[in-house]
Amino acid sequence: MSAGKSVRLFLADGTPGGLLTAEIMNWTGHVVAAPRSDLAALLKRPEATRTGIYILLGDDPDSLGGQLAYIGEGDDVSKRLYQHARSEDQNGKDFWDRAIVLTSKDTNLTKAHARYLESRFITLALQASRARLTNGTTPPPIVLPEADVSDMEYFIEQAKIVLPVLGVNLFRSPTTTPTVPHTEVAGTRTDSPVFEMTLKKSGITATAQEVDGEFTVIEGSSARLKWTGGEGHSYTSLRAKLEQDGTLVPTPDGAAMRFTRNHVFASPSAAAAIVAGRSANGRTEWLVQGARRTYGQWETEGVEEAMKQEVSNE
Repeated sequence: MSAGKSVRLFLADGTPGGLLTAEIMNWTGHVVAAPRSDLAALLKRPEATRTGIYILLGDDPDSLGGQLAYIGEGDDVSKRLYQHARSEDQNGKDFWDRAIVLTSKDTNLTKAHARYLESRFITLALQASRARLTNGTTPPPIVLPEADVSDMEYFIEQAKIVLPVLGVNLFRSPTTTPTVPHTEVAGTRTDSPVFEMTLKKSGITATAQEVDGEFTVIEGSSARLKWTGGEGHSYTSLRAKLEQDGTLVPTPDGAAMRFTRNHVFASPSAAAAIVAGRSANGRTEWLVQGARRTYGQWETEGVEEAMKQEVSNE
């Protein structure tokens, strides 16, 4: 069981959609996030004038619910943000509507550190494939002393914990946990079992796991060759996107589609619909591999026992 983390959030203007800061106890890193409409307030903060990394996020008009992102670094991040706030015809960037700045509370990040972090974050974003990067290049990691590399990798691991709390999932890789039966420690589930969905008549079999609260269909899973649920369904566009970006490709015999990579879905039902090529209830369609328990039954395991315990403690 991994150790818990305490993430401290501060809403600078008292609203969840405004400028906010985030940090982890005993981590020297510091995160500031703000909508573009609050850029002036962000630029006035002392953190923005430090050496660090910044991320620009916006909607991707060419994908279903996708994001565009730009990752950069600077000795004085505020100057880079000011440049990007200009219009496109002034060499700025129009796509973004939110900025995230990562710096160090002890101001020990150097230009070399920032260049290393920029390269690593770009690589992680490309691997995760959660957003389309607008960076023109992917610079290789700068050579740092061994101790500095260790420090920067720790910085990255902590940032990957804080950013999703802010709704920034750019670096969350849809990997799966070891395929072992789940256990419970102090009432907390530590591993998801492997779930399986089959369409016997079509010879379709797909596997999935719930990883870090996200339902992930595993690479190599198969899906129905074509969408049969009718036009205008909410998942038709998602299916088309997955075929277009190469997540789903035909099998060699042309009888079905195959997942070329792990893919995170918004829900088990969304995953089930893409696999089945029609509407499907993921809570009943996905079964624990090697058992007859549904995802819904697994999801609520221990609830009745917990309630009985609560009643007995009253």
